[in-house]
Amino acid sequence: MFESMYAGLDEAALLAAIEQAARDEAQAGARKMAAIAELVDITVAEDDERGGWAFDPWKNATAQLGAVLSMGKRRASGQMWIAVALRYRLPKVAELYLQGRLNARLVSEITWRTQLVADDVVAAVDAAIATQTHRWGALSDAKLTASIDAVIERHDPDAVRRAREVIHARDVRIGAHDDPSATATIWGQLMAGDAAALEQLIAGMVRGVCAEDPRSAGERRSDAMGAFIQGNEHLQCRCGSPTCVAAGPAKSRVVIQVIADAAAVDAAQDLIADQDRQHSEAVQCQPDSGIALLPGAQVLPVAALAEAIRGGAAITELWVPGPDPELQYRPSAKLAAFVRARDLFCRFPGCDVPAERCDIDHVVPYPYGPTHASNLNCKCRDHHLAKTFWEGWHDQQLPDGTVIWTAPSGQCFTTMPGSRLYFPSWNITTAELPPVDRPPPDPGRTAKMPRRRRSRAAENAARIKAEREANAVLRALEELPVVEQQPDYGSDPPPF
Repeated sequence: MFESMYAGLDEAALLAAIEQAARDEAQAGARKMAAIAELVDITVAEDDERGGWAFDPWKNATAQLGAVLSMGKRRASGQMWIAVALRYRLPKVAELYLQGRLNARLVSEITWRTQLVADDVVAAVDAAIATQTHRWGALSDAKLTASIDAVIERHDPDAVRRAREVIHARDVRIGAHDDPSATATIWGQLMAGDAAALEQLIAGMVRGVCAEDPRSAGERRSDAMGAFIQGNEHLQCRCGSPTCVAAGPAKSRVVIQVIADAAAVDAAQDLIADQDRQHSEAVQCQPDSGIALLPGAQVLPVAALAEAIRGGAAITELWVPGPDPELQYRPSAKLAAFVRARDLFCRFPGCDVPAERCDIDHVVPYPYGPTHASNLNCKCRDHHLAKTFWEGWHDQQLPDGTVIWTAPSGQCFTTMPGSRLYFPSWNITTAELPPVDRPPPDPGRTAKMPRRRRSRAAENAARIKAEREANAVLRALEELPVVEQQPDYGSDPPPF
């Protein structure tokens, strides 16, 4: 049906169909936002006593929305902010959205850039933006930002986002969105003295390898930086000679667990052997076999895995639990490692928090439920709090790692272990546990919920106040006159 839906239409008719579909898409998005705003209105109340909880009503609504839309909690919260802004602060913009005259990208930018506008002028800003948007047409991101800011500047100059968008002069970043999976970009600025010291250190490490090392100068510098980060004082030579003084063993002060199947490890070791045998980086690498994952389920190519093994990475087989539970509450290191490798992410529907940053939770609370892989799964702290303290959230786990969530609304959501996506042949099914009784209700349970230091409303007000004050300072600096001082040439001006 897909391929025949618009068969037979000419170019003009197809473009008209695309235009109408875009309008329909915008209208559907606006209706979704209206429903989200209503959800927030009926579930998040300022006088709710749970507003002081670490997992407050806003986070509960975020969890339910994230489960329905299969998205992470930060993105779900962002959708809620947009919806609330359209309903309470920008009704004229919302009306245009409902008519399909604004797209989701434009609405998102407008709601973000008007977030700091004072309540007493936001209606004027809403009306001005709604009046002018039809004249903006197709704009680049930079021009769109400038157009929205120009409206805000006329009504509330301190609400133009200056402070957050200032690029600080000194920073170091690791990883860019377009990096290949085998390498990561590092860029930034250092103090001049630190940069000079680092340059000398890297140069010294590069000079330490022998002349038979097959790498280029650039590859040596890159590997030397990696060796330094790992805590090595020298760069390991790749000449392959057993008598080379620079070919000593590498070490590392950082432990990064990589999950790899046997095929990937074998392919990496074969690649190392081929390179050592030929003493040349021009060796024809075999196609990638198997798969290896860095924390966060980032795929590590076989060539990069080979570099890690060559650099001294230890290979240990992942322990798989048997039928017997552990006797203590906290799982052992080997049991925790299995659960994290099996789950890879938080097991809440739509959540993308890596397992390394999650709690390991007993599905049936200990000691009613055993410390066993079939009763343990990974939950980020927010979703762990939701399951533990918020009435209506609970999960059920099957021996194959499947988790079935029930929301306070009664809806059910099923999540599968992340390892199924990457290692489908890995048997992660563990023992089927005998039925256990859940603990009786604890009337004092909610008293144990961690508390917020201040309410969400107070935090938002403080953040907006601080950013507006910073914007005002930057605006004042921008408005200072520029004084050009003429150089003093004494009695003899230069010839012109």
